[in-house]
Amino acid sequence: MMKFLPAAALLATLLTFGCNSQKVVTAPPMETRDLDTMTVTPEANGVIDTENTAVVAEIPNERPNYNPSATRTHDLLDTRLVLSFDWEQEMVIGEATLKLTPLFNPGSDVTLDAKNLDIMSVKSETGTTYEFSYDEARQHVTIDLGREYRRGEEFTLIFDYTAIPAQSGGSAAITSDKGLFFINPRGEEGDDKPRQIWTQGETENNSRWFPTIDKPNERTTQTMVITVADNYKTLSNGTMTGSVTNADGTRTDTWQMDQPHAPYLFMLTVGEFDVVEDEAWNGKPVNYYMEDGWKDHAKAIYPYTREMLTFFSDITGVSYPWPKYSQVAVRDYVSGAMENTTAVIFGEFMHGTERSLIDVDRNEKIVAHEMFHHWFGDYVTCESWANLTLNEGFANYSEYLWMEEKHGKDAAEAHMLEERSGYFGSLQRGGPKELIRFGYDDKEDMFDAHSYNKGGAVLHMLRAYVGDDAFFASLKKYLTDNALSAVEVDELRMAFEDTTGEDLNWFFDQWFLSAGHPALKLDTDHSDGVVTLTVEQEHGTENNVPGVFRLPTQVAILTNGSTIPELHDIVIDQRKQSFTFPSSVAPDVVILDPQHVLLANYNYIKSSEELAAQFKGAQSYVDRALVMQRLALKDDDAMKTATLTAGLSDPYHGIRALAMEAIETPDAEQTRLIQQIAGNDAHSGTRAAAIAMLSEVADVDETQLKSIATQAMQAQPYPVVAAGLATLAGIDPAAAAQTAAELESVDNDDIASAIAVLYSKSGDLSKLSYFEDRMDKVDGYGAINMMTAYQELLGQADDAKINEGVAKMKAQALLQEGSPWKRLAATAAINDLRESSKEVATKAAMVEELGTILDEIKAAETEPQLQQIYGRFGQ
Repeated sequence: MMKFLPAAALLATLLTFGCNSQKVVTAPPMETRDLDTMTVTPEANGVIDTENTAVVAEIPNERPNYNPSATRTHDLLDTRLVLSFDWEQEMVIGEATLKLTPLFNPGSDVTLDAKNLDIMSVKSETGTTYEFSYDEARQHVTIDLGREYRRGEEFTLIFDYTAIPAQSGGSAAITSDKGLFFINPRGEEGDDKPRQIWTQGETENNSRWFPTIDKPNERTTQTMVITVADNYKTLSNGTMTGSVTNADGTRTDTWQMDQPHAPYLFMLTVGEFDVVEDEAWNGKPVNYYMEDGWKDHAKAIYPYTREMLTFFSDITGVSYPWPKYSQVAVRDYVSGAMENTTAVIFGEFMHGTERSLIDVDRNEKIVAHEMFHHWFGDYVTCESWANLTLNEGFANYSEYLWMEEKHGKDAAEAHMLEERSGYFGSLQRGGPKELIRFGYDDKEDMFDAHSYNKGGAVLHMLRAYVGDDAFFASLKKYLTDNALSAVEVDELRMAFEDTTGEDLNWFFDQWFLSAGHPALKLDTDHSDGVVTLTVEQEHGTENNVPGVFRLPTQVAILTNGSTIPELHDIVIDQRKQSFTFPSSVAPDVVILDPQHVLLANYNYIKSSEELAAQFKGAQSYVDRALVMQRLALKDDDAMKTATLTAGLSDPYHGIRALAMEAIETPDAEQTRLIQQIAGNDAHSGTRAAAIAMLSEVADVDETQLKSIATQAMQAQPYPVVAAGLATLAGIDPAAAAQTAAELESVDNDDIASAIAVLYSKSGDLSKLSYFEDRMDKVDGYGAINMMTAYQELLGQADDAKINEGVAKMKAQALLQEGSPWKRLAATAAINDLRESSKEVATKAAMVEELGTILDEIKAAETEPQLQQIYGRFGQ
């Protein structure tokens, strides 16, 4: 699952959550004691022992929390669901036929997950009625089988039931666990919003709409018979084996899944979709279910799908094992995307035209992530949520693998750097945790930057340690040995050990079963023909962080202006240790871990000269990126200027962009290079950044700048057009206004943001309607930009108009089912309007009213991270 909350990224970027600071607070070393000098008595449990005056550690009174894999008493062999729907009541009307057998011990009853289902009857295949009872919480149902069944004896249960997941799932704080969702079921949200049904089973929410054994270590084959109005398309797991048009205007589709998979991967989607058929892959259908208006952009929205199927089959050594591959985007989806076997669901954020998706790699990363789950998660499944990283860590790492294959090493390393930053940032909100985490409070807590980001980074380290051939051979063995079964981390370790012949307990204990990462303080010295590198592990040991990490790595030494480093293999395995390397001259720079595979923080300050040498001889994108970032913090000198100038000509667009960020006032040569980037850079984001930068450079000729802006507005990529419009607004506001009016119909966040800024500064209150028309269409950063500009213009209106605008923002801020970006954007705009109103003596009543509205929004908000931000508002 690509399970992400967009607002979380916003927090990290805009509000200093997850900042990139690598300063580590080091805990003092643990005090050691000779236990023979201590006397522990019943009275001295956690208090001062008066006889020996020693502090006695408190003895825990209870065992730590432990979440085991689910105990299996029965094997669920097959599930057949016959389903129809009451849209008005948001009801599932179902018949579920389950075939089971005792796993080992005989039994005369069976307990299933059936969360708040209304079960009318449970019968056998012959019509015998079984007695059943719910537990007090109505989460599990126990069926009395009437006699004892032994291992190998099969029995069938036929449930006649209904479910209303909207009533049984979710709570005031959690709205995403309903399992099955009706979208605009009664048409109350208008004709512009389609009516849809879709499911989201992970973690254990499919049992809110059918009875099952809702655990990741269960597997079952599946048939789903779905009756809907004939204008709707259906999608489910496996292959459609039949479709019958009924006399009452409905249609019944039958979907068959012959390979067993976990119940949380069951899915269905109902809606008005155009089905776009791609060329089959190895005889297996590949298709895209497209909402109205998007079918012509299917391959841009789901890029490289067939190519990825080939790539992932090749690198794993296991050909894509399922009968088809379908992808669909739905409205109001509660997660990023979900790897339901053969039928992936995405949120509508995936939608875009070929033009709007130029240089956007988000979609292909998410397509890769969900597809790789079909090997790691669907084919081989974590047996418990504590082992979730065996699903999500691999899916996360697939994004690196795909970027490396399709776009090159620089693109892959840039992505990994972002993933690591996300992990480091998450620690400020929750501290270090183990990857394999049996002590979680809630299974949903496992879906975090440890299971995902750190999990992928750890696999990258494992790949670097054993080498590519052994890494991918080990993955093939792991997948082959554990095909269509549930696993825990030891099975991954053993696959690598069997392949490489090496005991890897040290690696798995350190990175999977322990928490944290090393914080390394580095010092270098050169004397008497020797380079000395001293490495000290500074991190604390709280939360099960190892005091000493074992880190096999390399040291690169560059001397005499060379761009070819001298490489030395080392193993860091002490709290503090020194390594020496012969060198007749002082090194230009010493680089630890030149391939940058270690997940670590570093405390090592380099001079401008060292950074220049590092940039010149860098083997890695990370080296070059770090040079650009660190030079930005240094005082200007000739070496800094020369290195940043070189960065403007780097072959990778990301380095060119970082170089521009690091330059405060460009010199003549840098200005020339930035103008070249602004005029014709191959990457639209970098080109747009150059255009924006030139508009701030005082000595750029206005005529030339206008020419660049005008040329930009003829470009294909929207970010370039938007940058051109923003630049033109500062030179020729009238021409910019005319162009903005022509672009108002363009449905693109970059364009909308540029127009919004222009209109917010115009003072033209007639432009408020543009904001109000766009308010529901923008998301992400676009929503922030739009709302900020809206409140700036709205603040210039009379009180009556302000009240109308505030009511619109309030409605969006309170919509818990909507995008958290939009809620945050609306709430922040109300707060900004309140702050600006404080400066006007006659606005005291409005300030008070806006404060009351903010309090209401805070009370209604269910997302903890937004609640944390809102705590800053209205003070």
